[in-house]
This record gives sequence, structure tokens and C-alpha cells, in this order.
Amino acid sequence: MSTAIATVLGALIGAVASIIVCVINNNKQNALIAYRLQELEKKVEKHNNLVERTYRLEELTAVQDEKIKVANNRISDLEKITGGKTA
Repeated sequence: MSTAIATVLGALIGAVASIIVCVINNNKQNALIAYRLQELEKKVEKHNNLVERTYRLEELTAVQDEKIKVANNRISDLEKITGGKTA
């Protein structure tokens, strides 16, 4: 009878130890996943900032292009008025 009790007790101790090891490993994996997710979020934020800056630059370029067109039209109008003569 004591052999059966010792066997059951040994199995219970092994099961508890196994559960403890699984919980510890699970916590480590969760911590690693959380760290990787934070790093990925940082990279995504950098990418989003780059996209926003690029969009702003494209807007500024469009404004500058429009200003150049206006300036060229003014120059063209002045050339028509003066007959293309330079001072």
C-alpha cells in the first residue's frame, strides 16, 4: 500500500513541477512577444512619420511648381509688353 501511495505522490510532484515549468516558460514567451511587438510598433511609427513627411514635401513641391508657373507667366507677359527687349 505504501508503494502505491509513494507512486501517486511521486506522480503528483512531477505533475506540479511540470505545471510550474510550463507557467514559467509561458511567462518568458509572453515577455518576449511583448518586447517584439513594442519594437515593431516603433518601426511602424518611424515608417508612418516618413510617409507623413513625404506627403508634406510633395505638397510643398506642388506649391513651388505653381509659383514657378506663375512667375514664368509674369515673365512672359512682361516680355510681350516690352517686345522681348532687355534693359
